[in-house]
Amino acid sequence: MKRGIILVLGIVLIGACNWTPEAKAKGELLALNSPSEAKAFHDFVVRDLNEREFAFSQLKGKRILIVNTASKCGYTPQYEGLQALYKEYGGDNFTIIGFPCNQFMNQEPGSNKDIADFCQKNYGVEFPMMDKIDVKGDDQHPVYAWLTDKGLNGMDDASVSWNFNKFLIDENGKWVAHYGSHTAPQDEDIANFAAGK
Repeated sequence: MKRGIILVLGIVLIGACNWTPEAKAKGELLALNSPSEAKAFHDFVVRDLNEREFAFSQLKGKRILIVNTASKCGYTPQYEGLQALYKEYGGDNFTIIGFPCNQFMNQEPGSNKDIADFCQKNYGVEFPMMDKIDVKGDDQHPVYAWLTDKGLNGMDDASVSWNFNKFLIDENGKWVAHYGSHTAPQDEDIANFAAGK
């Protein structure tokens, strides 16, 4: 029994010796991103397409549309409507956050740089785009775990059925609504939300 305890302690100490500042920072980021740690929407910290940290705490006071995107999808032209919505209402009170995802028919196969170049060249996207993630399944990103689980968001369960599903979050980080891919960014309910009506 004593030998077992000593062995475990030795392994822990060896692991601690190999715990670099970079690993520590990454570990803290991952811990913050876990649903058990991020109790509220504004607790999340993610990474953008340039691998920089993006804290949702900076979104306090803004209405938010979150959308999972893809570059090779029948719904990809919705980037145009999203950018128009952002151009009209984006700023101090409203923003859009895009999360590229390759889980639906491999329609987002590119690197973060490929995605950034595509969005800028084809649609002039100015709203924040995050790192490519999984929005469902075993490797579901914690933000999407929160968005789709009533037990976490306190409002409703939702299923991300395809690319360009849309979630609305109010100024206080409260889950408001979920829309499927077929709902255009210019939908009256979404536009009214963006406008604060």
